[in-house]
Amino acid sequence: MINRIRDIRKSKGVTLAELAEACDPPTTAQTIGRLETGMRNLSLKWMDRIAAALDVDPETLVRSEDASVANIVATLRSGGPEALTKLREAVLPTDLASDGTLMVLSAEDSVGEFRPGDLIWLRQLSPEDAGHAINRDVLVPRPGGRFAFGRLIDRQGNLVGILPPGIGHKQQVVDNPPWIAVAEMLVRRL
Repeated sequence: MINRIRDIRKSKGVTLAELAEACDPPTTAQTIGRLETGMRNLSLKWMDRIAAALDVDPETLVRSEDASVANIVATLRSGGPEALTKLREAVLPTDLASDGTLMVLSAEDSVGEFRPGDLIWLRQLSPEDAGHAINRDVLVPRPGGRFAFGRLIDRQGNLVGILPPGIGHKQQVVDNPPWIAVAEMLVRRL
């Protein structure tokens, strides 16, 4: 098994010291460094502590040696792409799941700004947290196993107003949805 602590920590922009402090109980940056490099065995107890501190599932901290890996090879800046001095493993969006449930909406047709094949990653929120999603694309369950998708434009009490992305569609109002999923990432094949 390959230890992925360093890649996940760096993808979240966390230093060794910050991760050590975030562990419960806190530990030292040296201990985290030894766990990352394999100089110290990564037990289930350590996996649970570090995963909780990084806000990921414990099983994402390791991967099989046979699993294929996508690497980050360069960064794109205003002056153009710049090569990295050392390759970093790209962490998949599902590996970064934190609060709420991740779900994906697949676009089969061109609708608004979305193209066929687009994958829209959404994070499920409770209705009370929906205020953070105003003016963002959301997926909302409707009665009968249907959904409403579009820009969250209004919230009045239990009523949620959604403006669909297509041309000529009217605002949809959903009464008392059990959850709202806000779009966090768009994955589009080139």
